Amino acid sequence: MQRVRQDLEDLTDEDRSQIQKAIKVVRRTRTVSLGMPRIRQPLPDLRPGRTA
Repeated sequence: MQRVRQDLEDLTDEDRSQIQKAIKVVRRTRTVSLGMPRIRQPLPDLRPGRTA
Protein backbone atom coordinates (compact mmCIF):
# COMPACT_ATOMS: atom_id res chain seq x y z
CA MET A 1 0.00 0.00 0.00
CA GLN A 2 2.91 2.32 0.75
CA ARG A 3 4.29 1.80 -2.75
CA VAL A 4 0.96 2.75 -4.33
CA ARG A 5 0.78 5.93 -2.29
CA GLN A 6 4.36 6.81 -3.20
CA ASP A 7 3.67 6.21 -6.90
CA LEU A 8 0.57 8.42 -6.69
CA GLU A 9 2.63 11.20 -5.19
CA ASP A 10 5.02 11.00 -8.16
CA LEU A 11 2.20 11.65 -10.65
CA THR A 12 1.22 15.03 -12.02
CA ASP A 13 -1.85 16.73 -10.61
CA GLU A 14 -3.73 16.04 -13.86
CA ASP A 15 -2.90 12.31 -13.79
CA ARG A 16 -3.86 12.06 -10.13
CA SER A 17 -7.16 13.82 -10.85
CA GLN A 18 -7.98 11.39 -13.67
CA ILE A 19 -7.26 8.42 -11.43
CA GLN A 20 -9.50 9.81 -8.70
CA LYS A 21 -12.33 10.30 -11.22
CA ALA A 22 -11.91 6.72 -12.44
CA ILE A 23 -12.02 5.44 -8.86
CA LYS A 24 -15.29 7.29 -8.25
CA VAL A 25 -16.84 5.73 -11.37
CA VAL A 26 -15.76 2.23 -10.36
CA ARG A 27 -17.06 2.66 -6.82
CA ARG A 28 -20.39 4.02 -8.06
CA THR A 29 -20.75 1.09 -10.48
CA ARG A 30 -19.81 -1.41 -7.80
CA THR A 31 -22.41 0.07 -5.43
CA VAL A 32 -25.14 -0.37 -8.03
CA SER A 33 -24.04 -3.89 -8.92
CA LEU A 34 -23.92 -5.00 -5.29
CA GLY A 35 -27.47 -3.83 -4.57
CA MET A 36 -30.47 -6.11 -4.32
CA PRO A 37 -30.04 -9.48 -6.02
CA ARG A 38 -32.04 -9.97 -9.17
CA ILE A 39 -34.72 -12.61 -9.34
CA ARG A 40 -34.58 -14.72 -12.45
CA GLN A 41 -37.59 -14.59 -14.71
CA PRO A 42 -39.35 -17.94 -15.14
CA LEU A 43 -38.62 -19.70 -18.40
CA PRO A 44 -41.41 -19.45 -20.96
CA ASP A 45 -43.67 -22.47 -21.38
CA LEU A 46 -42.77 -23.72 -24.86
CA ARG A 47 -45.63 -26.24 -24.96
CA PRO A 48 -48.65 -24.61 -23.31
CA GLY A 49 -51.09 -27.32 -24.49
CA ARG A 50 -49.07 -30.22 -23.08
CA THR A 51 -49.99 -31.65 -19.68
CA ALA A 52 -47.50 -33.12 -17.25
